[in-house]
Amino acid sequence: MTQNRDTGGAIRFVNAGLTYPNGAVGMKDLNLEIRPGEFVVIVGSSGAGKSTLLRAVNGLNQLTSGSVEIDGETVSTHSGRQLRRMRKRVGMIFQDFRLVRRLTVMSNVLIGRLAHVPGWRAMLGLWPQADREIAMDALNRVGITDKAWVKARDLSGGQQQRVGIARALAQQPAIILADEPVASLDPVTTHQIMKDLVRINRELGITTLVNLHFLDLARQYGQRIIGLRFGELVYDGSAATVTDDDFRDIYGRDFTEDDLLEEGA
Repeated sequence: MTQNRDTGGAIRFVNAGLTYPNGAVGMKDLNLEIRPGEFVVIVGSSGAGKSTLLRAVNGLNQLTSGSVEIDGETVSTHSGRQLRRMRKRVGMIFQDFRLVRRLTVMSNVLIGRLAHVPGWRAMLGLWPQADREIAMDALNRVGITDKAWVKARDLSGGQQQRVGIARALAQQPAIILADEPVASLDPVTTHQIMKDLVRINRELGITTLVNLHFLDLARQYGQRIIGLRFGELVYDGSAATVTDDDFRDIYGRDFTEDDLLEEGA
């Protein structure tokens, strides 16, 4: 079954700023355009604003100045039903998976369909057949249909992250945001997850933004690299041409083995 996702997926930040209640600056005068279907990796030190940027796209973080738009619609002005409608077009993948561990894999993936069905159906587990087929297709895309009826708590970390990806795909989104999706995984599984994300981006054309800590992964899998430092955009270029000096400028220091997944990379 082929997913019938929403078209579009363009993202635009215009003079976007976010200052938290404690005075910390999460984003400062950000101007950035992401084209539909791009695969973008965002890098920067802890506190650089990577998660702030992602969460501004789906309205989890409200800007204090400027705007962020999805396909020309301003995110920050939406609330209630309008914001929920916009959020269903934006799938989110988390570092800590965010699964309901007592539920089956299929039930976790179907959570991605919550915005598409009446609440009473989801509460009673009376999912329409079409939604079950969408969920199974999403599991097939990450290669774990055989785990559909296994409890999430019985999966490995890599399998749990695949469920997280499948749940995002079940939304049939125009955009996928992945916030440090491989930070807690071993190197072999890390590469498998990154390959899954790249393949899905190419097959479905879903605009994909991935926050990464490891610079060798950013260089290997990114199409375009965005560098943030203290909430400001300091680098925007092709992953094919990014240099070690560029990374030093982004981080404001020499990078170390901790910034690389694999030694010698």
